[in-house]
Amino acid sequence: MSIITLTPNEDVGQANPDPLHLMRPGLLQLSALPPLALYIHLPWCIKKCPYCDFNSHAWTSDAGELPEAAYLDALRVDLEASLPLIWGRTVHSIFIGGGTPSLFSPHSIEQLLGDVRARLKLSADCEITMEANPGTFERERFRAFRAAGVTRLSIGVQSFSDDALKAIGRVHDGAQAAAAVAEAVEAFDTCNIDIMYALPGQTVAACTADVDRALAMGVPHISLYHLTIEANTQFAKYPPVLPEEDDAYAMLDRITERTAQAGFDRYEVSAYAQPNHACWHNTNYWEFGDYLGIGAGAHSKLSFAHRLIRQVRLRDPRRYMPAALAGRALSSSEDIGHSDLAFEFMLNALRLRHGFDLQLFTDRTGLPVSKIAPALDSGIAKGLLVRQGQHIAPTARGFDFLSNLQSLFL
Repeated sequence: MSIITLTPNEDVGQANPDPLHLMRPGLLQLSALPPLALYIHLPWCIKKCPYCDFNSHAWTSDAGELPEAAYLDALRVDLEASLPLIWGRTVHSIFIGGGTPSLFSPHSIEQLLGDVRARLKLSADCEITMEANPGTFERERFRAFRAAGVTRLSIGVQSFSDDALKAIGRVHDGAQAAAAVAEAVEAFDTCNIDIMYALPGQTVAACTADVDRALAMGVPHISLYHLTIEANTQFAKYPPVLPEEDDAYAMLDRITERTAQAGFDRYEVSAYAQPNHACWHNTNYWEFGDYLGIGAGAHSKLSFAHRLIRQVRLRDPRRYMPAALAGRALSSSEDIGHSDLAFEFMLNALRLRHGFDLQLFTDRTGLPVSKIAPALDSGIAKGLLVRQGQHIAPTARGFDFLSNLQSLFL
């Protein structure tokens, strides 16, 4: 992929907003800023999976060398342009997502993290996660990512079954998945694997076998996702035959049973972890913390004393790279309005199995609890929520019907 140059009259994105403007009085009053995380998007993968609606772009050897150096240059300038928005704040986690970040060399990842460390203050225990896929696995490669500074690997296994992997268009097979997981468990103090269920042709027994295989390999954190058909994907155009809804519920029940027996806590609707292995970065999202996103299509949510803003970068990496180098990486930047704040907080926080304190709602949104009181009362009356003093948590029924519960706060 060549770097394109846009002429001055073409849309090359927007510059970051004036930080002085963001400090002016607004409609909110935050007593303190929430924790800050950094998300870095590396957009390329070997092949676009038929179920994937993420901002990812297939890259094959026919296209030549991956433009790692050029993209790192764009990320560095993008980060530097964002520094005035987060001056003095400590970053508690970094997440390198994609696409398939493990397509980048360990040397490039080391350079990327070096660029970040030179410009941001990281906490002493900063969690640095990188996504990887078994299709890019080479022996010792994961250890090289660890040496580059990555502390946590998240591997897109999806299944250990050759038939299931073929049905969902993955580029790896079960043996490659097992080899990648084994090296990750050995090379990292903590790691995560993604597994999908309710796959085309999958039975409850086959789903159970995937979970049992992961648990037997010593993985301390598993993210389990129900396959859904998303718009603008190949599966939306050519839908596969999926298991019946009752079978899908039976799979989820079996997953919850097996992970609980192994000492895992289902701390979020799709996340199961052994003690001390929960993902801090994702938990910060669910608790409505702040995150700066850089890279093609990356999103940011940033808090200031009197407002919260949402930013989105240009999606196409061919446009993003020259635009970022010109200091105009943004596709949009806007205040999050009052009417959206309460819903967005609850959309995230209700995913937490153990719930949250109401003070967190006020701290993170600047809104009074009265803003959500009617919806809370409705959720409690419907048996979807339970309240103990100032603590709110979804009931088992609320967790099973999470979309219904979240919709109460629209």
